[in-house]
Amino acid sequence: MRISLVLTGKTREKYLQEGFELYRKRLDHYVPFSCTVIPDLKVTKKTGNMQVQEMEGDQILQRIKPGDFVVLLDERGKHYSSEEFAAYLQSMEGRTGHILFIVGGAYGFSEAVYNRADHKMSLSKMTFSHQMVRLLFVEQLYRAYTILNGEPYHHK
Repeated sequence: MRISLVLTGKTREKYLQEGFELYRKRLDHYVPFSCTVIPDLKVTKKTGNMQVQEMEGDQILQRIKPGDFVVLLDERGKHYSSEEFAAYLQSMEGRTGHILFIVGGAYGFSEAVYNRADHKMSLSKMTFSHQMVRLLFVEQLYRAYTILNGEPYHHK
């Protein structure tokens, strides 16, 4: 099974880039992992929040292939403990060849993206910047694989 992460906009803060890269490299030991960044779209006088959301949605949908299992990282999604997330990933083995996790932009997902999603998950009841979510997610993905492999990274 392959795992991909689709992100909207660049990570601007160096500490977030470095943290993301650290866990991305660690993941190579467990699972084929890739990351795609969709260029940031800005609200202008000609484009309001909803138009930006729709344009980002179109760009996201272009990156989804038939057969991809699409999981939105969304505040309205299901909450998992780290152990539950690990079990969820394990349950996906053999059910799909590719899980595509998607982090939306500042204005969330378009209706078309919600309609294409197979699952929604939330990292917290709190709201984080979409740049911070990248690091939190990739760390949790790494943690899940260490749990599945019985490694001492995660402590109960």
